[in-house]
Amino acid sequence: MTPTFSSQKYSDLLVKYQPKLIKTEDENERALAVVEELMHVQNRTPEEDTLYELLIVLIEKFEEDFYRPGASCSPHSMLLFLMEQQNVKPEDLVGVVGSEDMVFELVNGSREIGNELAEVLGDVFKVDSSLFAR
Repeated sequence: MTPTFSSQKYSDLLVKYQPKLIKTEDENERALAVVEELMHVQNRTPEEDTLYELLIVLIEKFEEDFYRPGASCSPHSMLLFLMEQQNVKPEDLVGVVGSEDMVFELVNGSREIGNELAEVLGDVFKVDSSLFAR
């Protein structure tokens, strides 16, 4: 017998988790935690499956927009991505970039990455400096 989908149970899950379009890495991390939690549920209900699938779509969209190199990827998002992937902390960049203030501005997206800085960051992360170009 196939379990039937309960709109009320699904509504309860939506109220509990409140899925929405993911716009920040923190929101993405929270969605990933819910997905992981649901992954480990044995005999998920149809409502849990639906929430699981919805969150996967939202996570994939965020990660494609935020992490994908290319036209939609900004130098700032590339910097954050590489820092996360290579476990580089802002304080690790101070000696390379110049000052704590400059690193703070770079990490927060309030400072542009010029050609010279792109070369330096390319060397630090061992990537082509064009990844930091507009």
